Parts: sequence; structure tokens; C-alpha cells
Amino acid sequence: MKLKEVSARVIKDSRGEKTILVSVNGCLSSSPSGKSTGKYEAKPYRHGVEHDVAFINNMRFSREINKFEDLEFLENYVAKQIGANTMFALEASVLKALAKSQGKELWQLLNPAINPKKAKFPRILSNTIGGGAHSNNIRHPDFQEFLITSNNNPTKSKEINENAYCQAKTILKNLEQKEIEKNDENALQTSFENEKVLEVMKDLQEDIHDEKSVHIDIGLDVASSQFFINGKYGYKNPKKNLTREQQIDYIAELIKKYNIFYVEDALDEEDFEGFAELLKKTKGECLICGDDLTTTNLERVKIAIKKKAINAIIVKPNQIGSLLEVKKVIELAKKNGLFVIISHRSGETIDNTIGDLAFAWGADFIKTPVIGVERLAKVDRLIEIEKSLGR
Repeated sequence: MKLKEVSARVIKDSRGEKTILVSVNGCLSSSPSGKSTGKYEAKPYRHGVEHDVAFINNMRFSREINKFEDLEFLENYVAKQIGANTMFALEASVLKALAKSQGKELWQLLNPAINPKKAKFPRILSNTIGGGAHSNNIRHPDFQEFLITSNNNPTKSKEINENAYCQAKTILKNLEQKEIEKNDENALQTSFENEKVLEVMKDLQEDIHDEKSVHIDIGLDVASSQFFINGKYGYKNPKKNLTREQQIDYIAELIKKYNIFYVEDALDEEDFEGFAELLKKTKGECLICGDDLTTTNLERVKIAIKKKAINAIIVKPNQIGSLLEVKKVIELAKKNGLFVIISHRSGETIDNTIGDLAFAWGADFIKTPVIGVERLAKVDRLIEIEKSLGR
């Protein structure tokens, strides 16, 4: 397939901030942007989004792209000319165009060997109550996300998670005696401290079980690098400073007390050994997940595996840009028994590519709220795939 019509323009993401949309042979893809970013993430744009847009609009790429692996030619052509956000949008639109030219769905192109009748769907990990860097209110939980997940049937999971979100809003409204607003990921905002929110999550878990006879699991994104200062974890709500060992003990205690299923970035992004201690302390009873720790970076994932630091990994394609690298990261993770969570970003667009990536490459979870048109695009893409397969 020749890249006959290639163009790019600036659009606004869900936060109203600039991002890039790329069109290849009439097929569109756009890139999200993160706010809570790890220091090892690739640079989103070479010299700003406008520079990358200009580069794409002046591309003169003559090689044909006929299979996924041919992205290597494209990456060699644009090497060091564009950032990771632009690379993701460009490659995703190229693959959509290639799939269309071959009469395939994107997930079929990504994994020709997939058995669609047996392939599993990822469980939807849904940000329900928010804190940390995504909060607009002055007083908020230090932890960034309080999450739920139910089962891996996309249609049922969407219904359950939406219901749980509404229930959580009602619980918070009754407790705080005021209207509950949303943060920039559409999670519910609260002034409560971490453990009070976890109590709300436990109440929510019990309510959903009683009313729907459905079990939901509770997860956390601690995003601890955001409040790791001068070697201490500096909590503001309530105020306390914890050493590394105290932080490990604190998170382990919360996992046990609230039967937490999943914890992301419980320690600073440099602390592989601390992650390993927490994983050992929790005896594999909880998913100890790296995001800022690993940043979809193959070399950092190798270190995490060698040090036995995590048993789960966040994959955000625009952290690294290259979908070739994303696939390598996922393959390495799965080979070493890590759970794979493909994730949205806080500044999202209606692009639904990660839905196809998650299904095609066998991700265990897809992390995206079920509220807001940009977030729902990913969930609805999974439902679309599910219905097309008659499942």
C-alpha cells in the first residue's frame, strides 16, 4: 500500500489542549496526552505539535507498507524528526489504512493468527473516583485514581461500571452534602482522604453485589512519584511524611485491609527495589503494576523483570510512540508472566485504536473510564468487536 494522501492538523483533546490528528489515505488517528507523566517517557513532539504537523504535511515517503512489520521503514524515515505522540498517530492511521485496503479489521491486521472465537476480551479497569494531579479541588485524595473492574465481557462490563459510577456519585453526594463534580479524566472529585475513599469503594462494592449480584474488584493508581520529595512520600491529606519502608508497609496494609486487587505506581519511578519488596510482601495476592516505573520502555521493562519488581505493567502507546516497540513490550511482558494493561491518557481524543490493540495482542485489561465520549470510544470499540463476532 502506498501512502498517497498524508496530512496532519492540530486538534484539541478532552482537556482542551493541543494534540495531533493524522490522516493517511482517508483514515484518521489522533494522539492523547498525559498530565501525570513519568520522566522516562519519550518526548511527545520534536519541537512542539506545530513542528510535527508541518513535518507530516511535507512528508515524501515512497516505500510501500504491506504488513505491520513494514512500519520499520516508516520509523527509519521519520527518525528523530517527530515525537512519540505524532509517531503513534501516524502509525495508527497507516495501519488503519492498510487494514481497510485489505478488507480487514485493524485487530485482524495486528494479529493475523488470532482465533476470534477464543480470544479473550480485556477487562475494563475504570477510573471512578479521582485525586492527585487530576483533581481541580484544593483538598483531595493524594492517590490519583480509585478504580473498579468487573468481568471481561465488554457489554456487561460497561453496564456494571456505569452503574457503579452512578452509585459512587450518590454515596459521595450523601456523605459530602453537595454536588459532586468530575475531574479531567471524568472521575468523581472528592475532598476525602485516601482511606475514606477506600471505605466508599468498599461500600460501593457491597452495594453492587447486593443489588446486581455482581462482584467488582477495587484498584488504585497511587502515582507516588507525584508526591515523592527529598526521599520521602509527602502526603497532604492528611499531612504525613513516609520513608520508603513506611510507604511499602502502608500500601501493603491498605491492600490487606480493603482487599485491593490492583495497585499502580505504589513507589517512586526510580525504585525498582522498593517495588520488588512490595511485591514480595504482598505474596502475589495483588497486581503490583508499573507505569511511571516502566513507561512502555523495553529496557526499563527488562530491568523490572530482572529485579522481579512487578507482576503487571501499564502500556501507553504514546509513551514510546513506536507500535513496533509497543508490541515488543507486550510480548516480553506476557512471556514473563506479567499482566498487561493497555491504558488511555488523561487528555484523550475519540481515537479508539487502543481497543483493537488490547484485543489483538491479548491484553488482560484496558484502563479507561466509562464516562465521557473520548473514554467511551475505546469501550464501544470493544463492544463493536464483540458484536461483530457474535459473542
